[in-house]
Amino acid sequence: MRAALAPGVRLLRAVPRDSRYRGLTLVLTFLSYTSYHLSRKPISIVKSQLHLNCSALGTNPHNDSNSTTWCSWAPFDQDNYKELFGALDNAFLVAYAIGMFISGIFGERLPLRYYLSVGMLLSGIFTALFGFGYFWNIHVLWYYIIVQVCNGLAQTTGWPSVVACVGNWFGKGKRGLIMGIWNSHTSVGNILGSLIAGAWVSSEWGLSFIVPGVIIAVIGIVCFFFLVEHPEDVGCSPPQQHDASGEKDPEGVTSEDHSSTDPKELAEELEAISFLGALRIPGVVEFSLCLLFAKLVSYTFLYWLPLYIVNVAHFGAKEAGDLSTLFDVGGILGGIFAGLISDYTGGRATTCCVMLVVAAPMLFLYNHVGQNGIGTSIAMLIVCGALVNGPYALITTAVSADLGTHESLKGNARALSTVTAIIDGTGSVGAALGPLLAGLISPTGWNNVFYMLIAADVLACLLLARVVVKEVRAWYGCMARKRG
Repeated sequence: MRAALAPGVRLLRAVPRDSRYRGLTLVLTFLSYTSYHLSRKPISIVKSQLHLNCSALGTNPHNDSNSTTWCSWAPFDQDNYKELFGALDNAFLVAYAIGMFISGIFGERLPLRYYLSVGMLLSGIFTALFGFGYFWNIHVLWYYIIVQVCNGLAQTTGWPSVVACVGNWFGKGKRGLIMGIWNSHTSVGNILGSLIAGAWVSSEWGLSFIVPGVIIAVIGIVCFFFLVEHPEDVGCSPPQQHDASGEKDPEGVTSEDHSSTDPKELAEELEAISFLGALRIPGVVEFSLCLLFAKLVSYTFLYWLPLYIVNVAHFGAKEAGDLSTLFDVGGILGGIFAGLISDYTGGRATTCCVMLVVAAPMLFLYNHVGQNGIGTSIAMLIVCGALVNGPYALITTAVSADLGTHESLKGNARALSTVTAIIDGTGSVGAALGPLLAGLISPTGWNNVFYMLIAADVLACLLLARVVVKEVRAWYGCMARKRG
């Protein structure tokens, strides 16, 4: 007697073919970029272990020295350790920012599956090499700088690839909500990276890098075997990339209409967009410059929040790392909220602007009252995380995908990686500046660091003013037509 079909198989058969592949794409790209951020986080957790106040441990048992840093890891045992940490951060972030502009161009011209998988394997190798510095007893600053530069370049393969894959499978309709939920991979990766790094930070900090390196390499191999780049590759229907209303963007660049062409033939027929051609897409420049300052704030928190908590709230390295994950919990909520509101209102820029305006006073409050109690600290970290990371998440996901499939491109989907790389590459310039400025400013007091972050938030908002005005005018025009 033959057994009935397994319940799980029956469930899979009940799900439409297109939905199965969309789900697979979401899961694989989510895991991929989770592992990218998971491998970036350990450096912020390990910083407080590389430079310790050893006075509580007594004198140096090897030479009876009264130095308070004898137990620190050279070369970070010097008085200029904050500048050295800033150099480490900047080595990664400057390489990432420069590489990102080039990465999108390669991403449009190479198979995304190969490009992403190789990038993840290389990222795993360079992340692990930083950790091997502990076991190989390396105390040369240039070793860690070179590893950070190589890792920064390798990690540029990730974002253009995953956004292009998701953009290929999902249309504009509910893109903000879907990508807002999907973009939680950034915060989930930061949280997991903090917890994994924290498990070994006080014992063998090298494992705080080696374990994340192994994880990203393994997920890269999984992507190589299972990732599907385009719906047409497996006989699925491509998504609708533009609003059904058929309204045209008045600033759109006109070109030949290919709407009647078969999607698969069209993809082969059209050439990848040039760098300057991508810059001419309406909104790309404004959102790129806005992201520069929004990402400056986000990455300053990413790299310096645990050390700030150690210095101001006087927690241990592991406790500070665990507490800093609440900022990323807020980032998950902020990304989903921003995507949902922008889908409902149709105003991506207005949603970003409102959140940035509210974020500025909240950052001021966190610095002044955020350490008054554990309850206050938890609440403020979640709220600040939501307001800071909400606009950042929306711009790097839904906005990038919208602009990469803008109606002015007339169906040319080979712009997604380039547009995504331009926007995220410009943002990465801010990501490099933020930790660098924090390292230079923090010796003068943490208050000055927060004033810098507040100023960056305000500038990010102002740079979107033109797009916000355009969205508001569109709303008024829509309301006037409905009354008429």
